[in-house]
Amino acid sequence: MEQRITLITLGVTDLARSKAFYEALGWRGQEVQETVFFQAGGLGVVLWGREKLARDAGLAPGTAGGFGGIVLAHNVRSDAEVDELLAAVERAGGTVTKPGAANEIGFYSGAFTDPDRHAWEVAHNPGFPLAEDGTVTIPDLGTA
Repeated sequence: MEQRITLITLGVTDLARSKAFYEALGWRGQEVQETVFFQAGGLGVVLWGREKLARDAGLAPGTAGGFGGIVLAHNVRSDAEVDELLAAVERAGGTVTKPGAANEIGFYSGAFTDPDRHAWEVAHNPGFPLAEDGTVTIPDLGTA
């Protein structure tokens, strides 16, 4: 298996609401056959019905809203951008679960959930530089 992710699909309970939320944050997507596709840098983020996604993966749908063990991350270029994005999330109908602040590792971050409670971290971590196109570079962390 090549070391990459191509698509991240979020199971949603209300496709129109979720599409409107991400569009309110500035994302632009395409809706095809009850599925919304967003280009997100070098990968795609997809919104699809939660039950359909579970069935497609051979899983029981389960209950929406609990922590699923995954947090998506969006790095930005400044502490102020963290706060600006968290404010935009609230205006768009998301929930800020952790206001922007210096974290225990030393960089500035906050967190939110979208309308289906998918968790996101927003971070300004100068140690993980962003290219002009938003591509992150994982530095040599000096581990063996």
